[in-house]
Order: sequence, then C-alpha cells, then structure tokens
Amino acid sequence: MKPPVAPTHAFAHTYHGRSLSDPYHWLRQRQEQPVIDYLQEENAYTDFVMQPTAALQEQLYQEIRARIKEEDESVPVLDDGYYYYSRTETGQQYKIYCRKKGSLSADEEILLDGNALAADKAYFNIGDMAVSPNNHLLAYSVDDDGSEIYTIFIKDLRTGKLLETTIPNVYYGLVWANDNTNLFYTKMDDTHRPYQLWRHEIGQADDVLVFEEMDETFFLEVEKTKDDAYVFIQLVSKITSEVHFLDAHQPKGEFQVVQPRIRGLEYDVEHYKGQFYIITNADEATNFKLVKTAVSSPSKAHWADVFPYDSQRFLQSFEPFDDFFVIEERVDGLESIRIIEQANGNSHDIKFSEAAYGVGTGENPSLKTTKLRLVYQSLATPKTVLEYDMKTRNFETLKVQEVPGGHDASAYQIERILVAARDGAQVPVSIIYRKDTPINGTAPCYLYGYGSYGVNVDPYFSVARLSLLDRGFVFAIAHIRGSSTKGRTWYEDGKFFNKKNTFTDFVDVAEFLIKNNYSAADQLVANGGSAGGLLMGAVMNLAPHLFNAVVADVPFVDVINTMMDDSIPLTVFEYDEWGNPNQADYFEYMLSYSPYDNLKAMDYPNILVTAGLNDPRVQYWEPAKYVAKLRTLKTGNNHLLLKTNMGAGHGGASGRFDRLKEVALEYAFLLMNLGMER
Repeated sequence: MKPPVAPTHAFAHTYHGRSLSDPYHWLRQRQEQPVIDYLQEENAYTDFVMQPTAALQEQLYQEIRARIKEEDESVPVLDDGYYYYSRTETGQQYKIYCRKKGSLSADEEILLDGNALAADKAYFNIGDMAVSPNNHLLAYSVDDDGSEIYTIFIKDLRTGKLLETTIPNVYYGLVWANDNTNLFYTKMDDTHRPYQLWRHEIGQADDVLVFEEMDETFFLEVEKTKDDAYVFIQLVSKITSEVHFLDAHQPKGEFQVVQPRIRGLEYDVEHYKGQFYIITNADEATNFKLVKTAVSSPSKAHWADVFPYDSQRFLQSFEPFDDFFVIEERVDGLESIRIIEQANGNSHDIKFSEAAYGVGTGENPSLKTTKLRLVYQSLATPKTVLEYDMKTRNFETLKVQEVPGGHDASAYQIERILVAARDGAQVPVSIIYRKDTPINGTAPCYLYGYGSYGVNVDPYFSVARLSLLDRGFVFAIAHIRGSSTKGRTWYEDGKFFNKKNTFTDFVDVAEFLIKNNYSAADQLVANGGSAGGLLMGAVMNLAPHLFNAVVADVPFVDVINTMMDDSIPLTVFEYDEWGNPNQADYFEYMLSYSPYDNLKAMDYPNILVTAGLNDPRVQYWEPAKYVAKLRTLKTGNNHLLLKTNMGAGHGGASGRFDRLKEVALEYAFLLMNLGMER
C-alpha cells in the first residue's frame, strides 16, 4: 500500500507583503467529505504499515494493563463531615465518585458513576464537580466528544435525581455561593476563550450574566477561597492578571477588583482571616513573592511583604492553615515545600532524598489540621500519597500506587545532570534506566521535552514506561528553557524572541546523550506533544540526523497560519506567549522556526504524528497539513505516519484502557524502527 498523496490546491496567504504558499489549506474544511476521506486514508495507511506490529501492540497493551490495579480506590479526603474518594472497578474505563458521611465505615453514597454516564459514548470526560455547601446538590459538567465544550447537570443528592435544568456550551469552572442556591459558571466566545461569568439560581428559568471580559488576550476563570468566604473572578493573560472578589454569602452583590490590571503585573490571591495573601511579581520580584493586605484595602499600594523576597526561590502557590502557611516553590530546579509557622515566622523545607522527583500538595480542604496531604513520585517511585505533620515533622504514608506483578524501584538508576547549552546555560536533565542497562552507546534512549508556557514536566512515574525501561531503554526528560524549571527567567529565556533556545537546548541535550554514551543517533528517539510537538517539528528541521524516530503528538506545527488567524480558538490569547505576528519583527522570527514553513528536501527520521478531529487547542489540520507537505519533500525511505482520532480531542482517548492502546501504538512504532519487535 502506498502512502496517501493529498491533493494540492493553489492557495497563498499574504502577510506583511510576503506571499506564503499553503497548498493544503483546504484541509481546514472539516465538514467537507474529501477532508474526512483523506484523514481516513492516512489512518488506513498507518494501520497497514503498523500491521506487522499487531502482536507487539497487543503484547505492550497487555503488559501495561497488567501493571494497573483495575480495582482501586483513592485516599479519602474529609471535607465538611464527608469522606470523598473515587474508585475504579475491574474492566471498567471510568472512575466512580463516592462519599461516606462521618465515618469510613458508613454506607457508600455514589455521587457519579462515570461508566454509567459514558455508556454508548465513544468519548466521555467530566470537567468539574462541585457540591453545594449544605451537601445536598452536586453540579457537574460533561464533554462527550473531546471538544472541551461542556454541559452542566445538577443532581439532588438526597433523591439521586437530576434537576430539569441543564446548561450547555460552558467551560471549566463551577462555584456554589454559600446560599446553596446560586451557581457560578463560565462561557466561551467563538474562539473558545472563556470570557463570561454567569450565575444560575435554582428554580429560576433565566441565568444572569455577571461579568464579561472583552479583551481577547484574557481568559476568565472562577474560583472560591479555601475558607469559602469569597468567590474570585480571575482574569489572566500570559503576563498580566486581575482578580475580582465577591462575598460568597452575597451572590447577587457586586464584584470588586483587588488591583486593576497593569501590563506585566501578575498576582494570585487567597483569603485568610480578613487578609488577602497574594503571590505576585510586583516590584521586580521576578520569581514572585508573598504579600498581604486587608480585604478593605486590597490595591497594590497597600501590599506588604510577608517575608523578604528571595530570588533563589520561585514561588508557585500559597495555602493557609490555622497554625501554618504552606508554600510550594522551586529551589535549584526541584519542587520544594516550605512550612512557615504563623506564631513565630520560623520556616523549614520538607526534604526528599531522590536525585530527581516531583512533589506537590494534595487535597487539603481543612484549615484546622496540622496534617498536610502531599503527593510524591519519581521516575522510579510510584505515586505516593503522604501525610506530613507540620508540627512534629513526621511522615505517614497513606497510599503507594500498587503495580500488580511487583515493582522494584531499586532496580533502576536515577540521575539528574546538567547539560551545557551552546550559550552556556545549564539545562537540567532527569534520567532513568535499569541498573543492568549498559551505558556504552548501545542502549536505545527515549528523550522527552515540552518547553513552553512556563509548564514544568517534573520527573513522574509511569507504569507504561516500564515496558521501555525493561527492554533496555534509557529515558530522559530535558527541562529546557520555556519551562519554569529554574525559575521565571528560565521561562522568559524560552519565549518571544528567545523561543529558539527551547529548540537548541533540546538538540544540545540530545548531542550530550550521544557523546556521553547514553545512546547513539541510530538509537535515539524523541517525543513531545502540543507545544512539545512544535518542539519536535523544529528539532527535526534543525538536526534530523540525531534521531532514529520521533513521535509528535497533536503538534502545534503551523505556527504562522494559526497565529495570523484570530478566528481560530485561543490564537489571540497566545500573543503573549509566542508574540503577535501582526507585528513584522515577530512575524519574521516566528516564520524562521515554524515547522510547517521550514520543511525542506532532506532525510527526516521515522515520524509518527497524531491528531484529534475535535481538538480545540491544536486544530487537526495542523498535523494533517504538516504530514501532507512533508510527504512531498522528505527524502529516503523512513516512515511518515499520521494517526487521527476521529472521535476525540487534544488528550486522545478518554477511557483509561483505550488510552493504553494509543500508547502501545506509539511504543510499537519506536520499537519497530529500532529493530526491537519483541
């Protein structure tokens, strides 16, 4: 079977007086049958090429599934007299959400059964859940096609029946007012930007528009403070924020602003005992600091530092308890938890011993406790729920992710190294491999990267990854610029006119791994998704010779055409990440790295590209156009495959087992090209 050849249509965009040919622009016409036919032809070709690996895919799928405890339960969280938890059942794809009143020995009350709700649906996802303060009503939202457009349902937990009201076309965010009657939620505009806050009152036919954000570079979010005292409207762009607050007991009152927006000023607010505690970059606090102010005088002029700014600590979140404050931050590129005693201001960091790990606070709804719920994991250590006594400084392990069949973390070596980038920057890399894997240049290596939006990919445990490690792989995460691994400047050094640092950092890490015998060019594979898919596309244009194979998941590869089209979801919001290409200098810089626009006639690695037909974040046509164009340019005989999920969005399949089939396909593609079909 020959690979599909997409028809070309004469089409060009004119930007800043420059004409750019786009012969595959027609693939944007989702409703046209030729587009669907082409995507299905590509899927059929992928199935044909991968058919010899069918047994391997099944083997991988069964391996990974066997490491998942199918009948499992989360650690219950006590909130307002109820223990909340979720559980899964053998053979079932989705979680069942439950609670017990007063005691773990009480009768179970099922709030939502995801399996029942998902019956006969190809895709299913619960967006948000919110229980009313009196514990009688449950509001929840559902997406059944991967578009991230949700419908709200309200369930009476006393009767188990749904109220007649449903609210369609909403986004994330559900907050109950304290009167148990008014529910706040958000709606999107035509570009998928959440921009309106609405209030639904139980028993009333018409909902009320509360707030509308007209600036297209801002998202609107709704949250409630930990103490349930206030409802917050959070208006956020990539570099600016503005928060409005409302007494949660007065849902029909007027929101007030904490601090009117100032371009470049970011802040995030929590409430505790009549004070707003605010994490902000004000006053040149690049890595953010903690300030406080009275609710009655919330503006920046009244902000007072809680403790001196420390540029070596990148503050990420703040959480109050009655006797302690908890700060999540990054120190030397690793996540850290700092505990501050309110009585005297003394503080200490919680210490962890592994070279590379991920840790964060879990669900901690109570202000009164001294026990802090944490979630810890590493490349070798399964996800572990810990309870840390902030007073005695003792740990209790509440749950360790069980790996059926057994998992010996001591069989694996974890390393955290620094790689010198070409401009001297020191790029952290987290590495794991079996201790019996030879580090002599013969091992296959899987290199992962993302590097955008300040998002960090911290070392995380994966039962699927064990299928590669136990086949002799080295696995590495490159913590490249564009993330916030080493603080806010690490992010700033990988965006706007510094974006190419993200790509060259990844290339420099790949070259280091080869030079230092972790792998070899014919054994090195790479993966990234979404903005990490942009990374994959850019890296392959820069240094295709370094990789045997690349998997680019839902890749953002058509940078110029997407960012010049403000009708596409999320485009304008992204200006403060990539730059505004309506300005000539940004346009030229973005054009110089846009993967779609820089494809050329040369040998590329083996490539598998994935897409989701209903993806609102990276439209399916970006990967489709990319593959179609690359087919006409690539030289050599390496594989080029496109796999489009015709019933899902950005995250792929929704069921926990269906996801594993997608992983098995990608792993089989890599193993096939490495000659490891076993």
